[in-house]
Amino acid sequence: MSTPSPILSGLRLRCGACGKGKLYSGYLKLNTSCPVCGRDMSKADTADGPAFFVGFGVLVLTAPFIFILPMVAMPIWAKVLLFAMLSAVVIGLILVLLPVAKAILLNLQLHHEAEQAHSDDWS
Repeated sequence: MSTPSPILSGLRLRCGACGKGKLYSGYLKLNTSCPVCGRDMSKADTADGPAFFVGFGVLVLTAPFIFILPMVAMPIWAKVLLFAMLSAVVIGLILVLLPVAKAILLNLQLHHEAEQAHSDDWS
């Protein structure tokens, strides 16, 4: 049996080893091991990487609208309504993309057996 792609498994929120087991027991709470193949996921730590990538990506996509909206000629109530809608879109995008980004980074980290660097590795 071949190993599934860690990226495609992450997009489906599945284990990178078997491609079948769920990674999460809650919204962002990782299972300690895969419920299907038993792969240990307790050693992996994605830290703030997923939040940075998702926040940066959503900012790049929505920044033009955030900066252009105040310059558009329209009543203030319409601008406030559009800002509220834009805020909801930003929050929604972040909430949808964060588990996917964390799953992809976790699967890549486990696939490549990445671990924290130590100072004695630098010499």
